[in-house]
Amino acid sequence: MIMVGNSRGNGQNLARHLLSPENERVSVHAVDGFMSDDLHGAFKEAEAVSKGTRCKKYLFSLSLNPPKGAEVGTDVFETTITRVEKTLNLSGQPKTVVFHEKSGVDGKTRRHCHVVWSRIDTQAMKAIPMDYSKRRLNELAKELYLEHEWELPKGFISPRFRDPKNFTLDQWQQAKRQGQDPREIKAIFQDCWKRSNSRKAFEASLKAHGYHIARGDRRGYVATDMKGEVYSIPKWSNVKTKEVRAKLGDRESLPSLEEAKQNIANTLSQTVERLAQEQKAKLEALEKEKEAKAKALAEKHVKQRALQKSLQEQRAAKEEQARQERFNKGLHGLLDRVTGQHSRTNTQNKIEAFEAAKRDQKQRDELILRRLQKQRDLAARHEQAKAKPQAIRTELRTDLERLEALRNRSRTPKSDGRDREP
Repeated sequence: MIMVGNSRGNGQNLARHLLSPENERVSVHAVDGFMSDDLHGAFKEAEAVSKGTRCKKYLFSLSLNPPKGAEVGTDVFETTITRVEKTLNLSGQPKTVVFHEKSGVDGKTRRHCHVVWSRIDTQAMKAIPMDYSKRRLNELAKELYLEHEWELPKGFISPRFRDPKNFTLDQWQQAKRQGQDPREIKAIFQDCWKRSNSRKAFEASLKAHGYHIARGDRRGYVATDMKGEVYSIPKWSNVKTKEVRAKLGDRESLPSLEEAKQNIANTLSQTVERLAQEQKAKLEALEKEKEAKAKALAEKHVKQRALQKSLQEQRAAKEEQARQERFNKGLHGLLDRVTGQHSRTNTQNKIEAFEAAKRDQKQRDELILRRLQKQRDLAARHEQAKAKPQAIRTELRTDLERLEALRNRSRTPKSDGRDREP
């Protein structure tokens, strides 16, 4: 059944809505965990408790809507409510349950249910988180459809049951790694059968989910998928063979199982090749990006080296001038030579010039080392970025080899006609 839930506040408005006379019949089925025995009083209690927390949306409201035409008893609703509580961690929380009955445009009465829980955990005095509640409710709803064999809504059919030739890379990988739920496959076959009134429509409907009809070796009417699995159409569609024959025509007019598998392999080879080309394009783009960044890094380093050289030369000229100015001229200079001061100054200048040269070389080395480190970092990032596309390309090449093997097997009839049981 369809489940729509959300956290909310303003319990009095919600109570008025649930008790609205717009519904032909309103039945308060349960008020559990509250001191009050009516909706208005129960929701006032929940609001009062929430004042001890910072939670504004202190209620979680859920509607349970069975499929159109399905006869759903109260016990099914109650079991579902219990499963919802376990799924959303609401077990033991105060709740109210209200049933509505309303006539549809077709004159049939539709019965659905509303459940409202208090979200406040009174022991911890905090709200129970409702993260990912929509996703979890959808998963539970899908389970219920499959368990009760209700007609599965299109939105609940997994994306992996789409036409593989239109797969994105993510969908292709998901289809390969996920297992197949037989109940869901059966629901697809039955839905396609009910919605089609001709062979062409049925064939197109199945192809939209990745299945191709064929002439079986032992069983007359079968379908096969991208993995080469074989499905008996009467069994999986839950109809008699004569009904299948009436809709699909003479089995001899269908492609053989080997031909159907080969057609799938041909189609999927194109899909995989397209995906492989996408990864190749990614790798080429990464290579161009690396080259552009390496070029930009080299150009930046050339400019830095030129600037460094210019600055060092200017500084060296100033320092040399300062050292030369230490020598006295004229009579004082002659006296310095006699006393040995000139020699000592010259020695000091040589030492300082040597240290300055070492300093400048160290700065040049540091600039070079920084450039080399940036080049290594760039190369490492590049290798990391291309690792995934390369792995995917390898995986896709393996897929292409597998599909080629399937084509080759299909050219040599070896099937014993066995197919999957629903």
